[in-house]
Amino acid sequence: MNFQIAEFKAAYGRSTQIPESVLPEIVFSGKSNVGKSSLINKLLCRKSMARVSAKPGKTATINFFSLKEADLVDLPGYGYAKVSQDEKKRWAELVEGYFAQERNIALVVQICDMRHTPTENDMTMIDFLYRSGYNFIVALTKMDKLKKTQQELRMKELKEELSDYPDIRLFPCSSENGTGIDEIRKAIEESILSQTEE
Repeated sequence: MNFQIAEFKAAYGRSTQIPESVLPEIVFSGKSNVGKSSLINKLLCRKSMARVSAKPGKTATINFFSLKEADLVDLPGYGYAKVSQDEKKRWAELVEGYFAQERNIALVVQICDMRHTPTENDMTMIDFLYRSGYNFIVALTKMDKLKKTQQELRMKELKEELSDYPDIRLFPCSSENGTGIDEIRKAIEESILSQTEE
């Protein structure tokens, strides 16, 4: 699967605007400033396919990128305090509206900052994905900011913090140095393959 031939497809500000799924969809979810855009860019071997914003909470649309075999879906980041209530409601409508549709979702990549305990919003999302039966992984970004011993400690702590979700798949990664990126690509490829075989 060639991750380098991705193209920006469309951005939608309301869930009612989103057309039906044709290809399998790989969904990226995470809080504002967790490094979602940087991770997508690294996976696609691009510098600015997904816009990396200096201001958290800037992605206010669901952005679609097309690959030959699948669409990548970049959900707006959640949990940024300085956004107005109206904007938060619109974001919630977007994300909830997206998942309420009959989408062809092959995999959800839930993104958390490896350095910190998952936020309340992170846990809400993980719980929703787990209880709804979605195929999902947790990408743990910013591992390059931790020393090796700290990484090992955080992995132990995360397994404890997420112990309510047996068999949860954790992928430590860095958009800076590329660690763990190939493993995430492989998980994406496997999810698409298993869906096309069904």
